[in-house]
Amino acid sequence: MGFRSDRDIPDLTGKTILVTGGNIGLGKACVLEYARHHPDHIWLAARNLTKAQAAADEIKEQVPDAPIRLLELDLTSFDSIKRAAQEFAGSSQRLDILMLNAGIMASPPGLTQDGYEIQFGTNHMGHALLTKLLLPILEQTAHANGDARVVSLSSDGHSLAPPGGFQFDTIKTSGDSLSALARYGQSKLANILWIRQLAVEYPALTTASIHPGVVSTNLLSGATDAPCIARVSLHAANSMGLLSTVEKGIRNQLWASVSPEVKSGEYYTPVGVSGKGKAIGRDMTLARKLWDWTDDELNRFLSA
Repeated sequence: MGFRSDRDIPDLTGKTILVTGGNIGLGKACVLEYARHHPDHIWLAARNLTKAQAAADEIKEQVPDAPIRLLELDLTSFDSIKRAAQEFAGSSQRLDILMLNAGIMASPPGLTQDGYEIQFGTNHMGHALLTKLLLPILEQTAHANGDARVVSLSSDGHSLAPPGGFQFDTIKTSGDSLSALARYGQSKLANILWIRQLAVEYPALTTASIHPGVVSTNLLSGATDAPCIARVSLHAANSMGLLSTVEKGIRNQLWASVSPEVKSGEYYTPVGVSGKGKAIGRDMTLARKLWDWTDDELNRFLSA
């Protein structure tokens, strides 16, 4: 699909957008493209506000009136996520696009502040909590304006998930029993299945998970626990210009955030192509199991 952001993103006047990981890579590029189309507010969420401000300043060099607001958000900390959601809700009663963009890949074994395997906790649990806390505003926006979207960056790397999709007994450990790429695949499969179930639970919303392609971003530099041959191959491909640029990489997520052709709950490869994910990414029994497990964990935190 020949998606072009300059032509195919509609006028965004009146709309409010929130992008996680908006200070770098695909997230930053999305903020820039949205800014060109006149939304009322773009919330640039990032863990480091100094880096977020630097990104906003760079974007404003190209779009001087970019309506960017900074939001401190650390996806490895439920407390940080709760504060961020409260700050957003205290300033806005509208959210048209929630772009769950931030993520990590093939990082060494570790835990989030709340005790989840670091990749699963960052890529899935953190975003699930943020979305859950913002659901009232998303639903209000959908009912009032006819459309509110949640777009989650997944990956074709969901095919690397362990047998059965999830090893739930590893999720609240550092994941040493799994390889770094299996842990990554588990988190990316969670993105896909959780978005599918979100569409079932909240039919007023339009939800989608996407694969951006193999893109030259900072995600590669963080993949320090990937097998050596994989890291060498990716860096070689990057140096030879074989990976997609960030400008190309954002097309699928931008498309999913604005196109009337999006089928809620679907997983898309670039650009706007459905039906390409692994069969396990369409397993709605597993999606329900993941949803219930996740919701129990989040409710336990929220009721503490």
